[in-house]
Amino acid sequence: MSEKSGHRVTVLMRCKNSDWVMGHALAGLFSQDFKDFELLVIDSGSTDRSLELLSHYPHRLIEIAPEDYYPGKVLNMGMKASKSKIVVFQNSDGVPLAPNTLSRLVAAFDDANVDAAFCRQLPRPEADNWVRRDYEVSFPDKRKTPRWITLSLPMAAMRRSAWEAHPFYSDAWGSEDTEWGQWAKDNNMTIAYVPDSLIMHSHNYTLKQLYGRRFIEGEADAFIYARNESLPKAVIKMVGSIAKNWFTCFRDGDFLDMLSTPARSTIFHWAYLRGHWHGERRIATNNTDTSVGQRTVLSRHDSNLDDKASAE
Repeated sequence: MSEKSGHRVTVLMRCKNSDWVMGHALAGLFSQDFKDFELLVIDSGSTDRSLELLSHYPHRLIEIAPEDYYPGKVLNMGMKASKSKIVVFQNSDGVPLAPNTLSRLVAAFDDANVDAAFCRQLPRPEADNWVRRDYEVSFPDKRKTPRWITLSLPMAAMRRSAWEAHPFYSDAWGSEDTEWGQWAKDNNMTIAYVPDSLIMHSHNYTLKQLYGRRFIEGEADAFIYARNESLPKAVIKMVGSIAKNWFTCFRDGDFLDMLSTPARSTIFHWAYLRGHWHGERRIATNNTDTSVGQRTVLSRHDSNLDDKASAE
């Protein structure tokens, strides 16, 4: 395993039980036309073939216990362990879709004003229709994303100097990319969206998994935006969301998804509200314990569901 520090770029990959796709992610990375990188992987307790797949490629490996996985802390650990002036973040379930995905992303930093950059994400072939619609809005083929996408780390890059100015936060368990992106926006820093740098990444969340994901997003937003959320506001958003999705489903002839829309929208907004209230209470009481969010999302995550299944 190489510990060479002279590379222009370090690719930082977080991993746990990703063997169902990690082979494609690694093959895509090492097939890039940009070669001046090292791979640094932080694994949080894989029990599948992930590390075996990784062993076929040059890399450095940091192993941590599953219970020590907190995204902001782990990313800061990786940044400290890397040496390059530009660090690329690639999820172990993110697959570069073209040989120039990495070169197009890194080329954004030819502009000295760019502090960070992120790729356009395309959904997997098996993605549900509602996921496809979400990605079309969130990651368009034009050079601007909607306001709620400030930064997205499934594949992104950052100058070391920008990270040194503001390391990833750890007040809440999730949304470390959103928090960093909002901080950058508030401080007049530049984040480039690179729509011709393509990666495949999406999740068909079950309702249980969607609850966990939205809970941590709600908790994080309480810290990021310092605002309160109420049940009436959540109900208004939920009703509006159902109506909007029904219209889209009817327009597209997706009548099957019309049936699942009410349950999904209810979970989407209720879990966010519960998480936001939890974050508000933490702020009010100066509670620094982030373990509730960690348990809520990881107990529902695919990598841990696999562990539970193998133990039964």
